[in-house]
Amino acid sequence: MLLKRTEIALVALIACLAAAVVADAQTRAAWGRVAIFGNTSSTSLEGGGNATLNELISNITFESATGDDVNYEYRADIRLAGYPGSSDRTRRVSIYDAYAGFWMRDGTIGVRAGQMWLNDLGGLGSVGGAMVQYRQRKRTGKGRWRTALFGGLEPQIQDVGYVSNVVKYGGLVAWEGEGMRRHVVGFVNVRDEGMTERAVLVFTNYLPVDQRFFVYQAAEWDVRGPAVDGAGSLTYFFINGRYMLNKRVEFQGTYHRGRSIDSRSIIRDQLDGVPINPKALDGLRFESWTGRVTVSLARNVSVYGGYGQDRNNRDDSVSGRANLGLYASNVLRTGIDLTVSDSMINRGADGSYSSWYASVGRSLGAKVYLTGDYSSSVSVFHFTSASGFLIDTRPHTRRFALSGVINATRHTSLLFTAERDLEDSVTQTRFLSGLTYRF
Repeated sequence: MLLKRTEIALVALIACLAAAVVADAQTRAAWGRVAIFGNTSSTSLEGGGNATLNELISNITFESATGDDVNYEYRADIRLAGYPGSSDRTRRVSIYDAYAGFWMRDGTIGVRAGQMWLNDLGGLGSVGGAMVQYRQRKRTGKGRWRTALFGGLEPQIQDVGYVSNVVKYGGLVAWEGEGMRRHVVGFVNVRDEGMTERAVLVFTNYLPVDQRFFVYQAAEWDVRGPAVDGAGSLTYFFINGRYMLNKRVEFQGTYHRGRSIDSRSIIRDQLDGVPINPKALDGLRFESWTGRVTVSLARNVSVYGGYGQDRNNRDDSVSGRANLGLYASNVLRTGIDLTVSDSMINRGADGSYSSWYASVGRSLGAKVYLTGDYSSSVSVFHFTSASGFLIDTRPHTRRFALSGVINATRHTSLLFTAERDLEDSVTQTRFLSGLTYRF
């Protein structure tokens, strides 16, 4: 994979800074990771015709120490992907974080410059520019306020650079307390050539009532913007609550409408070449509610059941989903971990089907863990843009997979995955291997 001069310079700069992190790791809680993945897939069509795709992916992430006693901070999270042998796919360079900053006035005022993703703002938090923060001094056993103002350009998601004529600015106020309690109100304004594209209020709340009950909620309210459907209304809402009746029984309920802010995690997995857990796509449906109860039968055996309704994409009809499952670790003291679940999907006029999933895993010694998976149906995630995607449900696709993680050393891990998908007229085989070094 050939790189442009600017990209070579960027990688060289990252390598130098990464070396600085290693030198500093003995005195500060800095960390870093370098990963290289190779992915190849082959698709065979009934009646002839084959297609092969090769992909090389590299990822470099490092971060300085964090905390109230840290005077300087920096972070980089950069991915590069290329497609050897393919002329119709362009190389990608994705920068999520590449910033530096400092704190002054006893750690109460901070300044950060560069490209950054403000996690408090979810999917709207990517900006290339500057941010000024203020936080109260640390108070033992009590919460504190934190505020921030930011402004800059709109970064491109899959390339180095920024969207032409688009600027972004806003601010947030957050209260952080004990037990990871957090309440955030933010505002983001995106302007395109002087016109308001989106003006959004963002709300995030995590409320741990006690050790048995918590509620997490996130929402986006589009105040205005001619480019946004439903402007002036609630365009995204998510809430998740969990209650532990006792040591054996737990209740959980979720509801959301709109596109999930967690789509970034799925996109990251795709860029890394990491197989996507089918359960991760449940939170990406356009509208969904689910109720579930989990019962612990023994120390290492749990069963669960629930019911929900989903609308995968905006124009899809509503489908019902009943789910039953079991998880057991170290079955009969063999070291085998077992997961089995069945989702019974009712799509109304489009018929019903049962989606089975089974996983068997076992450690081989202290450094190797192998997993075998089977699915009787799959859902395919199609990334279309920074703010859009589609979920394609394939109820009659069988998936077989074997994966393994080898912790070769304290800092080095090897990963491999082999998958085979079988449909009525299409067969697809995929192989993934990777090396990760952490420091």
